[in-house]
Amino acid sequence: MSTLRNLRLESGYTQEAIAGEIGVSKQTLIAYEKSPTNIPAGKVAALARLFEVDCDCIINDTAPRKYAYAVEPMPTGTSSEKQEVRISIPQENLEKFKEVLLYVLSRVGARPNVGQTVLYKLLYFIDFDYYEKFEEQLIGAKYIKNTFGPTPVDFAKITQEMERENELSVVKDKYFAKEQTKYLPHRDADLSQFSARELAHIEDCLRKYAGMNAREISDYSHKDVPWIIAEEREPIDYESVFYRTPETSVRQYDNDE
Repeated sequence: MSTLRNLRLESGYTQEAIAGEIGVSKQTLIAYEKSPTNIPAGKVAALARLFEVDCDCIINDTAPRKYAYAVEPMPTGTSSEKQEVRISIPQENLEKFKEVLLYVLSRVGARPNVGQTVLYKLLYFIDFDYYEKFEEQLIGAKYIKNTFGPTPVDFAKITQEMERENELSVVKDKYFAKEQTKYLPHRDADLSQFSARELAHIEDCLRKYAGMNAREISDYSHKDVPWIIAEEREPIDYESVFYRTPETSVRQYDNDE
């Protein structure tokens, strides 16, 4: 049985569904499953994105490489008091972090592609894009460089606290064949925490990034100068947004800037 066929069966999708997703007929997909070496490059890329695997495994009919999107757990203290102290977001912005997260979850959290990895990157781009455009912090969270992109270092502790306070639930789900961590909000975000400019910015970011799956948004974050120049597992510097390339920059700069 071919790798492509295995991926399709593991995902629970029919040949018609996969064919429709990549824009071919069912007969063409059947031919792809029988002879993967004849799949056009564009369709290989589409299938790899769909199943979140490497292109080589489809072309060469081999087992897909494993992508561990989960980050290494952050060290925790021996008491809840110590864990609270370790939260590095400025205290005045901690509540805003929670409200931004709840707002994002209410808008896109139910989408099948939006799990923990996508949420990490959405928060990163909300923060760093805002800083580039307005030279002000929206949340001011600390993000570190991990293999699969920027990671908010206090995310686990904050969401655990929010779960204890019944503000959200953390659940395990499946996205195609991969386990996915999702977050379900239990209350609406307090919009009084945001200015009109901040709310419009968050909406812009959701329109731009929330349609990406974990692989796509991770790959995109790898093109961002702040992530590129940071040391592995070290904080990402907000000031580095002003050295972004046109591919990820969100600010219109005058020629003399």
